[in-house]
Amino acid sequence: MAAEVGTVSHLLPPTYKRMVAAWLEEDCPNFDYGGFVVGEKVKEARLLGKSPGMLAGVPFFDEVFRQLDCTVEWHIKEGETFEPIKHCATVKGPIRKILLGERVALNTLARCSGIATKTSSLLTLLQTHSAPHNHPPPRLAGTRKTTPGFRLPEKYALLIGGADPHRHDLSSMTMLKDNHIWACDGDIIRAVRTAKAAAGFAVKVEVECRDEEEAVVAVRAGAEVVMLDNFKPGEELRAVVGRLRGRFAGEEEEGKREFLIEVSGGLDEGNVAGFVVEGVDVISTSSIHQGVKHVDFSLKVVH
Repeated sequence: MAAEVGTVSHLLPPTYKRMVAAWLEEDCPNFDYGGFVVGEKVKEARLLGKSPGMLAGVPFFDEVFRQLDCTVEWHIKEGETFEPIKHCATVKGPIRKILLGERVALNTLARCSGIATKTSSLLTLLQTHSAPHNHPPPRLAGTRKTTPGFRLPEKYALLIGGADPHRHDLSSMTMLKDNHIWACDGDIIRAVRTAKAAAGFAVKVEVECRDEEEAVVAVRAGAEVVMLDNFKPGEELRAVVGRLRGRFAGEEEEGKREFLIEVSGGLDEGNVAGFVVEGVDVISTSSIHQGVKHVDFSLKVVH
């Protein structure tokens, strides 16, 4: 968990500030008529958390108001959970600039906090179901199913919630999905070797597998990660993982192979127990960042 060993905001690239500037430009591409009405008088506004959740997205919120010459004082830390109604922060600056940044800042904070909250909840369930089995829980990861233009904040929120962000883009890791394999006439070995020839030693290759046979071929071909996609959780998944681990443990004719097993497809709060299988390294799901409920915030000017 990144938040346990360092400050997650230190991961952000300098480009996030340009992204925030683009958000502000989108919301006010021309005259700000409402801002004209209220003027430049210095005011304070209170950020109120109006639904339970985990706070995430602080650097983006801060940058919105920094670019508008306002200051933000936080009263809780990023990654903390809270109950409504919670005074989370105080924003101070020219009133028209507070209102100019209000919606952009709130939208970002609500989205990021919703993702972190959902992520933390599912991670807790995984840890709870793993405890009786005396093995660490699989690593919970997101996916590349993110909102176009908003991937960085969403991946950031996953980290705050305790999950692995998974690959950030097509250049981060070579994932050979079913369409890639079909485009290579079903030849997994050729697809993996071609990917490795192009990407070199520094980029891992992962193969999405529809059945156990494809997973065996992928490991033989040299894939560092095999994804068991839409396998039935519970006994079926446990049996397949057990056979894969045994087959490449060095005791059979295959020899010893090092690889990660990722499981994906259908994870939710109701079936977590079936995914907690010894030998599974990663469980990936878009449910922790796609279509999650936002945390409700409001910004109220002190009067």
